Amino acid sequence: MAKFYLIRHGENDMVGKALAGWMPGVHLNATGRAQAERLAARLLTLGVDRIYASPLERAQETAEPIAGALGLNVETRESLGEFPAGEWTGKTFRELEDDPKWQIFNQYRSGTRVPGGELMLETQTRIVAELLCLRDRHEKERIAVVSHADPIRAALTFFLGMPLDFYRRMEVSPGSYTTLELEDWGPIVLNLNQSCS
Repeated sequence: MAKFYLIRHGENDMVGKALAGWMPGVHLNATGRAQAERLAARLLTLGVDRIYASPLERAQETAEPIAGALGLNVETRESLGEFPAGEWTGKTFRELEDDPKWQIFNQYRSGTRVPGGELMLETQTRIVAELLCLRDRHEKERIAVVSHADPIRAALTFFLGMPLDFYRRMEVSPGSYTTLELEDWGPIVLNLNQSCS
């Protein structure tokens, strides 16, 4: 059994306003930096053995204080990166409201490809494959994984046996963590969207 703390990066100025995707230069704001520090203090009490993170700045900036508090190095994995938003990268949600493809995408995530981006099933496949690989590599360890809302939700729908199109039924807030155990016989979600405030 491996225990995972699936962490959404801290807040940045695009959260709730625009689709950042893999846009470079999206950094934590003051609230996000405070969330990362609170996560570090919380995870220090949980006995984390390893920390992995998405390569994007906002994830790295969330992982660094945690790694510093734990005396660990951040191990970066492309497969933990955000859902690639293609042509929608950087667009505000207001700009996307009138796009019929955006409406279809939000109703049928499992079968709608973002223009120039990734199919959500591909996002789900890469993060689930990474978590299973980490489970096998670090059996009986506690692993912090800093990623993004959509990949975390996609992984949780897989491990809970839910249709991917139900992914929006779970909240994954900035600076939160969800605890997932991957036993040989199956997964257990121990908590969801835990805040350290």
